[in-house]
Amino acid sequence: MKGSIMIQGTMSNAGKSVLAGGLCRVLKQDGYSVAPFKSQNMALNSFITKEGLEMGRAQVMQAEAAGIEPSAAMNPILLKPTNDTGSQVIINGKPIGVMAAVEYYRHKKEYIPYIMEAYQELKSKYDVIVIEGAGSPAEINLKKDDIVNMGLAELTDSPVLLAGDIDRGGVFAQLIGTVMLLEEEERRRIKGMIINKFRGDVSILKPGLTMLEERAGIPVLGVVPYFHLDIDEEDSLTERFQKKQSAGLLDVAVIRLPRISNFTDIAPLEALDEAGVRYVSTPAEFGEPDAVILPGSKNTIQDLLWMRQNGLEAKILRHASKGGLVFGICGGYQMLGAEISDPAGAERKGTVRGMGLLPIRTVFEKEKTRTRVQGRFLEMDGILKELSGTEFEGYEIHMGKSTVLEKQETEDRDYHAKSLVGISGSTGTADTDGAQRGNVYGCYVHGIFDAPECARGFLSTLLKEKGYDPGGLQVRDWKAYKEEQYDRLADIIRESLDMERIYQIIEKGNDAPCSL
Repeated sequence: MKGSIMIQGTMSNAGKSVLAGGLCRVLKQDGYSVAPFKSQNMALNSFITKEGLEMGRAQVMQAEAAGIEPSAAMNPILLKPTNDTGSQVIINGKPIGVMAAVEYYRHKKEYIPYIMEAYQELKSKYDVIVIEGAGSPAEINLKKDDIVNMGLAELTDSPVLLAGDIDRGGVFAQLIGTVMLLEEEERRRIKGMIINKFRGDVSILKPGLTMLEERAGIPVLGVVPYFHLDIDEEDSLTERFQKKQSAGLLDVAVIRLPRISNFTDIAPLEALDEAGVRYVSTPAEFGEPDAVILPGSKNTIQDLLWMRQNGLEAKILRHASKGGLVFGICGGYQMLGAEISDPAGAERKGTVRGMGLLPIRTVFEKEKTRTRVQGRFLEMDGILKELSGTEFEGYEIHMGKSTVLEKQETEDRDYHAKSLVGISGSTGTADTDGAQRGNVYGCYVHGIFDAPECARGFLSTLLKEKGYDPGGLQVRDWKAYKEEQYDRLADIIRESLDMERIYQIIEKGNDAPCSL
C-alpha cells in the first residue's frame, strides 16, 4: 500500500497533531514505512535535526511515533512568532528573516516549490505520508492562497479526514459549517469525519451522528475519547499552562513567559509524581517554590521587560537572595545575566539590563546557532553539586552568544562564577556553555532533563533540601516512556476509528468512495 492521508480540523486544537501521530504509530505497527508532513507550522516549540536544521516539535512527535528520524522535510515552513503581527520565517530548516504577517502572505505562494520538493522527497522514501493541516480549511478570508489545508490537499492529491472537537461544544455545527463553507471539489476530498475528545457514553451520541452523516453526506469514521497521555502538543494550545497548583513533594515554578518556547524541556520533570510542576504568570501565583525554572523565549528582551514590569522579576530575585534554586534555559539563561545587547535588531535593537544573577553578557547576532550537542555537567557547587559529571544530550537554538564576564568586569564582590557544562556539537568542536553562581544555574541546552540521570539528580537534591529521602525516586527513561505513550495512543486510535475504512481511503486515495 502506498498513498497519503490528510487530517484537517474544524479549528485550532481540534486534535489534528495527536490524531496524525496516532495514525503514524498504527501504520508503523502494521508494517508500513510512514512519515508525517505539515507544509506550514506556526509554533515556538522547535527542534534541531542531526543536520542542524530547525523544525516544529509536533512533526518531531509524529516522526517518533512513526519510528523514524525527524527531518526538516516534514515541516518545510516553520513560523516562530516574535510579536502579535510578525514571525521569524524558517524554510527548509533555515531562518530567512522576520516578516510581518502581511508581507509573509504576500510571498507565501512563492514557497510552494519548497513545499512540494520536501513532500516528494518523503514520498520517494516512505509508503504512506500522514499530512496535518492547520487551523480550519473554512477560513474563507485565507482560502485563496492556502498552502496548508485544502490547497495542499489539492497539490498532493490527498484524501482528507475532518476532525471536530466535541469537548469545547458545538461539534455538529463545527463539522457541518466547515463542510458547507467548502467548494464542491473540496467537499469531495473529505472521505470521513472524526469526533474527537468525547467524554461519556457513545450510545447517547449516536442519534446526532446519524443526523450529521445525513446532513453532510459524509460518514463518521469514529469517536475518539478524551484522554491524557504525555505527548507533545502544539505549544500555543497546550493544557499544561493551566497547572497553577503543586501536587507533588516539590514545588517547581516555571515562568510562563508570553513568548515561551521549547517548554517540552520541562516535560520529563512533569511526568514524575514527586515534582509538582506549575506555570506562573503573575506575582500572586509565585508563592514559595522549591525551584524556579526560566524556560526559553522567542523574544528574550521583551519577555524580560514583561517580568520586570509585572513584578515577577522581583519575586525571582527575592527567591534567589534567600538561596533558592533558579535554573535558566536558553532565553531564560540570557535573562539571568548582567546585560543583553541587540546591536543588529534581531529582536529589539539596543541594550537592556539583565537580572544580574549570573555574570554573563549576551550579544545577539544575525546568525542563529542550530546544533545537536552532547556533554556533561562540569564540577559545580551549590544545591546541584551532585549533578557534576552527569552526561546528557540535547540541542541548541539561539541568536545570542553569551560570555562569562571576568571578575574585574563586574562590581560583584562575591563573584565565584563557573561554566556549567562542557559540550561537543555536531561539528565535533568541544566548548563550555552556561554559567553557575551559588544556586543560580543557566545554559543553552534544550532537552537537558531528558537524560534520566539529569532529571534524577535535579530532583533528588531538592528532595534532600526538604528533608525527604530520594532513595525511592523512580525516574523514567524518557525515550522508553514516550514509546509507551505512542503505543497507548495507537491502541486508542484502533479502538475508536474504522481503520479498515481508513486503509481503503489511503490505498484508493481520492477514488475512494464517500458513501454512508
